[in-house]
Amino acid sequence: MNQLELHPDVHIGHVHLRVADLARATAFYRDVLGFAVTAYGPDFGLPGAAFLAAGSYHHHIALNTWESEGGEPPSNGFTGLHHLAVLYPNRRELVCTVRRLLDHSHPIDGAQDHCATVSVYLSDPDGSGIELYYNRPREE
Repeated sequence: MNQLELHPDVHIGHVHLRVADLARATAFYRDVLGFAVTAYGPDFGLPGAAFLAAGSYHHHIALNTWESEGGEPPSNGFTGLHHLAVLYPNRRELVCTVRRLLDHSHPIDGAQDHCATVSVYLSDPDGSGIELYYNRPREE
């Protein structure tokens, strides 16, 4: 391996998002997308922060209001996060999350079949873009 190449097993461990309302953002990622709360900052001496995960990982998503409480989403033309992507193990699990979105009347911005992947696009309550997707097996 070339010294400048990143090892292929390196993965992004988590995303940390600034949010305007911690309770609202936590409820969205927990109740709508289905992530489990691993630590809710106000209960653990870390006011203004929450940590959520899938499975036994410490956290995939961190939320904070440290510099953003009551803030507005960035307007178009600003740099920053375009979207975060959540990879599902299969079509069934993606469909379960889409059903939760619909059950909560949360808007879906679009969907795309990219041949190798199937993606659903939406925004969280703070305007951060989210892609929910699964890798289509070659036999499909």
